[in-house]
Amino acid sequence: GLLYQEYRDKSTREEIETRRLQDSQTDPEEASPSEETPSEAEPTSTTENKAPTQINLLRNSNSRFNLWQDLPEVQNSGVLSILQPDEIKLQEAMFELVTSEASYYKSLNLLVSHFMENERLKKILHQSEAHILFSNVLDVMAVSERFLLDLEQRVEENIVISDVCDIVYQHTVNHFSVYITYVSNQTYQERTYKQLLQDKPAFREVISQLELDPKCKGLSFSSFLILPFQRITRLKLLVQNILKKVEEKSDRESTALDAHKELETVVKACNEGVRKMSRTEQMISIQKKLEFKIKSVPIISHSRWLLKQGELQQMNGPKTSRTLRTKKLFREIYLFLFNDLLVICRQIPGDKYQVFDSAPRGLLRVEELEDQGQSLANVFILRLLENADDREASYMLKASSQSEMKRWMISLAPNRRTKFVSFTSRLVDCPQIQCVHPYVAQQPDELSLELADVLNILDKTDDGWIFGERLHDQERGWFPSSMGEEILNPKIRAQNLKECFRVHKSDDSQRRKLGSRNRQ
Repeated sequence: GLLYQEYRDKSTREEIETRRLQDSQTDPEEASPSEETPSEAEPTSTTENKAPTQINLLRNSNSRFNLWQDLPEVQNSGVLSILQPDEIKLQEAMFELVTSEASYYKSLNLLVSHFMENERLKKILHQSEAHILFSNVLDVMAVSERFLLDLEQRVEENIVISDVCDIVYQHTVNHFSVYITYVSNQTYQERTYKQLLQDKPAFREVISQLELDPKCKGLSFSSFLILPFQRITRLKLLVQNILKKVEEKSDRESTALDAHKELETVVKACNEGVRKMSRTEQMISIQKKLEFKIKSVPIISHSRWLLKQGELQQMNGPKTSRTLRTKKLFREIYLFLFNDLLVICRQIPGDKYQVFDSAPRGLLRVEELEDQGQSLANVFILRLLENADDREASYMLKASSQSEMKRWMISLAPNRRTKFVSFTSRLVDCPQIQCVHPYVAQQPDELSLELADVLNILDKTDDGWIFGERLHDQERGWFPSSMGEEILNPKIRAQNLKECFRVHKSDDSQRRKLGSRNRQ
């Protein structure tokens, strides 16, 4: 009877421990959970004649059975002695998708019945505040209920689950757009919640009392509000897990690939919805702070967003005059780097920035200086192939640390070769890390991490930062090295890459088609 937050945390913790165990073994198969050896004497066709099971997860959400093979119906059927170990693993992966949806539905139900429909809360909240806070959660819950009923019906058809990805596909295509609506509201939802806590003591008091109810199991109201975004992301990973276990070139693989592709579209739309809201506000704020000493450049654009901003030290005078005795060797400058444009400024009074140079991002080059003593540590050259005056310009810049220097260099010139080869190179082996502590990105060039995420390490610094590429979605960014544990077993790393290539092979063929079309 776990709430989804508990279920999800338990599941990811188990995933981490499984990888730790595998990483300590010389052979990945040694670390696999033990399954009964199939008996060759019994024919596999007996599974087709089993009576339908009654595993009602929607109405019996307190079921204590987390594994398919622990179900009494499965235990008593003798099917575990017939199925191959790989098929049992696949059954578990499909069953997890179903049971986790039941747990998720239970948590959504609690969000609605315990919080949203609370009479005291209704009196405190204005109708518009309640709408922003809970958005279309009733639609999301209705979609989850319909989805769960279809999954449950499939489980009840036969003890051995035939497939679930066809159901995932149908519901993603026809119903899951409600998630995009809910998640796109997240920026306003968070802001409204913080404002209500600050401005309405009565709201704060009621929420605190509701959170203390044993039903909530110590979980916060905000952990319920974020459920839909967490679920749609997790659902994609659960389908990936099934995809890794189905037979290659089978109907089930084809269905899983289709379901994964549609889910990826929804997740991307959710991410874009959230980003669009915050990016627009951020661009307006930056535009107001800029004063142009050069020809003005329009900053606000629907296709432009901020990648990185911050202060660096620019070296004064020509390179030949470098000396430790120089009183003012460096002076402060401030950079705003967008996805398509670099703006170089100096900070002026009134929280304003005076722009004195700019260049398209595609015309930037960087070069790291060799170690030349403490005064010139973390120094790099930034070249603008064509600046605001249509000329080439060079800046010698000093960062506050090695990690800050590398972060600027990779952001300014993203195609520059990193220390380790990236995922797209299809390298047989590459350093990898798995996340053991969740991390929320603090800067635009950082990557938020969820427990059990596996990433290729593209670069690392001596002061504790890693530039990584997450395997399940190829998102890149920086994060503290303390958030993860390096995967040391080369066989496990190779297995992770192989599974990742398989999951994304349909994406790869699509990319190849696009590349061929572009060349033509």
